[in-house]
Amino acid sequence: MPSYTVTVATGSQWFAGTDDYIYLSLVGSAGCSEKHLLDKPFYNDFERGAVDSYDVTVDEELGDIQLIKIEKRKYWFHDDWYLKYITVKTPCGDYIEFPCYRWISGEGEIVLRDGQAKLACDDQIHVLKQHRRKELETRQKQYRWMEWNPGFPLSIDAKCHKDLPRDIQFDSEKGVDFVLNYSKAMENLFINRFMHMFQSSWSDFADFEKIFVRISNTISERVMNHWQEDLMFGYQFLNGCNPVMIQRCLKLPDNLPVTTEMVECSLERQLTLEQEIEQGNIFIVDFKLLDGIDANKTDPCTLQFLAAPICLLYKNLANKIVPIAIQLNQVPGEENPIFLPSDAKYDWLLAKIWVRSSDFHVHQTITHLLRTHLVSEVFGIAMYRQLPAVHPIFKLLVAHVRFTIAINTKAREQLICEYGLFDKANATGGGGHVQMVQRAMQDLTYTSLCFPEAIKARGMDNAEDIPYYFYRDDGLLVWEAIKTFVAEVVDIYYEGDQVVEEDQELQDFVKDVYMYGMRGRKASGFPKSIKTKEKLCEYLTVVIFTASAQHAAVNFGQYDWCSWIPNAPPTMRAPPPTAKGVVTIEQIVETLPDRGRSCWHLGAVWALSQFQDNELFLGMYPEEHFVEKPVKEAMARFRKNLDSIVSVIAERNKNKKLPYYYLSPDRIPNSVAI
Repeated sequence: MPSYTVTVATGSQWFAGTDDYIYLSLVGSAGCSEKHLLDKPFYNDFERGAVDSYDVTVDEELGDIQLIKIEKRKYWFHDDWYLKYITVKTPCGDYIEFPCYRWISGEGEIVLRDGQAKLACDDQIHVLKQHRRKELETRQKQYRWMEWNPGFPLSIDAKCHKDLPRDIQFDSEKGVDFVLNYSKAMENLFINRFMHMFQSSWSDFADFEKIFVRISNTISERVMNHWQEDLMFGYQFLNGCNPVMIQRCLKLPDNLPVTTEMVECSLERQLTLEQEIEQGNIFIVDFKLLDGIDANKTDPCTLQFLAAPICLLYKNLANKIVPIAIQLNQVPGEENPIFLPSDAKYDWLLAKIWVRSSDFHVHQTITHLLRTHLVSEVFGIAMYRQLPAVHPIFKLLVAHVRFTIAINTKAREQLICEYGLFDKANATGGGGHVQMVQRAMQDLTYTSLCFPEAIKARGMDNAEDIPYYFYRDDGLLVWEAIKTFVAEVVDIYYEGDQVVEEDQELQDFVKDVYMYGMRGRKASGFPKSIKTKEKLCEYLTVVIFTASAQHAAVNFGQYDWCSWIPNAPPTMRAPPPTAKGVVTIEQIVETLPDRGRSCWHLGAVWALSQFQDNELFLGMYPEEHFVEKPVKEAMARFRKNLDSIVSVIAERNKNKKLPYYYLSPDRIPNSVAI
């Protein structure tokens, strides 16, 4: 009688093991086996992290094994089980791998295919075609689109984290409770003692040090010591938390009436302002998105204010970027003066603080939330809805959407919802952040997610001309590494452009992203279909880069750059100044966030900047969805390429007072999960 050796691997995360009864059936080309109870006498099967083997004897030859069925039945009570993979050794000595990496909940049954990645056109056997179709039908019922707010990208249809399909929920050891995380952060930072003085002002800048955590040689301490300097202010537009706003100024906007006479003392080349613009030495950051956004009114005891500044910057003879003019609102006029470095010290300082606060708002809500979190969720939902687990693109992308839908669901539940944590400290809370996303959706284009194109569109691509833009330099290295890896994988499964065009599952995935994620907006430039291997490689690079590198670049520096409150105020308690020569240091301190909001802010940026336990970084694929040797070799080359980038960045950072490491691959998590 033919005998098969079945090896079963249970996950190592918390509560992955089960005491339930596990049955297995083998489905072959010549027949199907009976259900076999996988059980060893006097042995605790399917413990967390265990790899157990069983002999399964069948009555007659089954032919080529095509599927295996796993059934779980209750022992005492329902006990979820996380199955990593099963391998089957056939009577003739062949090994077949069946990747799973899924939870089996309740009294469930799952049917697994072997790990060979297959396009739909590769499946000729009816039972395999049927399995493929049924899997997608089931997933489309589980993963439904929902509009959380009008104008937003659509998100998952789930009110809270526990409503999500079990497979995309956080492992229980992952901290997903924002309230708890922020509270823990404040406890760890020893700032809880200030919370009873919630609305009281600090006495001066030095007073902010009471909540500032000193960690020797950190960027945050350097920010604290140099935040008032123009060089530090300019540097942050290149390599701070929000390095995506600065662009070369080709022409002064009509609503910024700056003249050469105003900025003459800042220009070092004895040229007019117009000549400096022509030579490419003038840059601009425009926060027009914030114009007319409602400021937070959730606390009747504290008025909060927003501005929509325009900041003009100059590349000096040392090739450093410095500010030369700031207008705090969009409409020029007597009550909206243009502030200059030649103005009184506190006039200029307060103008820069307003710009830093505006930058914080755009960073949090648009650069971070919309353009990494929400976009990556769209890719994730579309992937689960349209690509079966056997599809090579599913296998490629699944690691890069890990926990993304879960973190976003938790954010909608606790953070950005009405009366959520976002309302506590931020001037854009109470609905302003929703208005911002609705506006920014008009500028969310496919091209703007293509890293090299986005850099070029802002005129920031010339490395000789703008030598200290490390976000650009490191980002291009990582983008190319991802694109090279993706191209190798695509080459393995797609012989030519026609195979891409005829892959209906792939086309449905791309269409789902366009129709639901981007709301069918033609102006978004997102493709409705993909017809060439080259376009497919670019598209997949956008998905992976956005979820990994782009998120890392704009998330993990938040404590470094935002923990010194005057450098990134989450709210302002007085309106922007309407005249020069009247600002005092006392007014500035009264305008900055009070003690309570400062503490909430500090807890938030600390919690958001921490890597998760057991973080998986770019190039790590511990879940072996791919079993083919050529893909594993491509993964090894990808890791080697990433390691060389790590070395390049480490060498560049040697002896730097302000090292830039957010895009070092060993610090880039695989997915948006915090």
